[in-house]
Amino acid sequence: MLKYMSKEKAVEQVKSNQRVFIQGAAMTPKVLVKALSERYQEIKNVEIVHIHTEGEALYAQKPYSDSFKVNTFFVGSNVRNAVNTHKGDYIPIFLSEIHQLFRRNVLPLDVAFIQVSPPDKHGFCSLGTSVDVAYPAIECAKMVIAQVNPNVPRTHGDGIIHMDRIDAAVEVDEPLHEVNMIKPGEAELKIGKHVAGLVEDGATLQMGIGAIPNVVLQNLTHHKNLGVHTEMFSDGVLPLIEKGVINNSMKNIKTGKMVTCFAMGSRKLYDFLDDNPLVHFKEAAYTNDTALIRQNPKVTAINSAIEIDLTGQVCADTIGSLQYSGVGGQMDFIRGASLSEGGKPIIAMSSTTHKGISKIVPFLNKGAGVTTTRAHVQYVVTENGVVNLYGKNLQQRAKALIAIAHPNHQEALEKQAYEIFK
Repeated sequence: MLKYMSKEKAVEQVKSNQRVFIQGAAMTPKVLVKALSERYQEIKNVEIVHIHTEGEALYAQKPYSDSFKVNTFFVGSNVRNAVNTHKGDYIPIFLSEIHQLFRRNVLPLDVAFIQVSPPDKHGFCSLGTSVDVAYPAIECAKMVIAQVNPNVPRTHGDGIIHMDRIDAAVEVDEPLHEVNMIKPGEAELKIGKHVAGLVEDGATLQMGIGAIPNVVLQNLTHHKNLGVHTEMFSDGVLPLIEKGVINNSMKNIKTGKMVTCFAMGSRKLYDFLDDNPLVHFKEAAYTNDTALIRQNPKVTAINSAIEIDLTGQVCADTIGSLQYSGVGGQMDFIRGASLSEGGKPIIAMSSTTHKGISKIVPFLNKGAGVTTTRAHVQYVVTENGVVNLYGKNLQQRAKALIAIAHPNHQEALEKQAYEIFK
């Protein structure tokens, strides 16, 4: 039987100088996180590790942060300030490799905070919509503390945990975190149509969440036999599933099933995922394994960027030296798509920031990280068109990228390219 107790009693299990993992995305156990943070006067030097989490991360804010240190694998808005000060830090790592930090004892875990469904008649709870790196964290943590919530969908795949593995449980009845679909602007509408034009019938899709992926999906209603093998997805796939456009019939890995490691969206999406054998949740070590990704046909990986230089270097996780997000799974899928038969790795972004600054630049900003190397980049899409850098030399790349830059910046970029390449 689950060992139910109050939230205050449950988080008392965490001691000073320990490392605590927090499950992320829509499954962030907010009740446990808040209860732990409120113990800041009793405990010291507690390290918090996670990927993207939702909700208020009190442990990353004053005065709570005096007792906690954020050491994250992905930077969301709720911990961004802490990571870019002395109160936190970021570990650059591919999503596909985070599990090794736990399993190889590089970052031993003392406690794992998770959110699960109530146990079924066999005693198994579901990790819901976030299996990703939570699965190996549970496997390796010395203690597991769970927020048990009847609103958690019971998903198919590997995201199950027997109640005997849970050391302390807290009953919670609250809705999962929901994300509303972003209304696309004019640039996103054009970019989405350009990207959709690259998608072939029978392709296997990897996409994220946001305006551009949603517009791409909206423009695929006349396609046939699409499949999904991705690290995450949202509501945008639902109309294509209902129309039979996405049927996963051409995939070689988990034929007939959508494969993902986490999902985040509306209640409608969570209801769709509940007890649905069409969707197979795996840990990120599986979904983001390049050797598996490449086995699917025509893998079309759609990713974004903060800026790209004239040689094709992509920065997707920093703004200069400011750590904005994380490496995530971009390289896993860019490479997997490149090696797939008929695959297309795509970087899709608006040509300028909301302030009108060009995202196509002669050099990456000082301190910027290279998320995807110029040797890996192939298709680049802005609202002004599509270019394929594969096989192009440096001067040809510069010319191609300038052609899809914003017209207001093209002349300046041409002058800067001349200075670089003479």
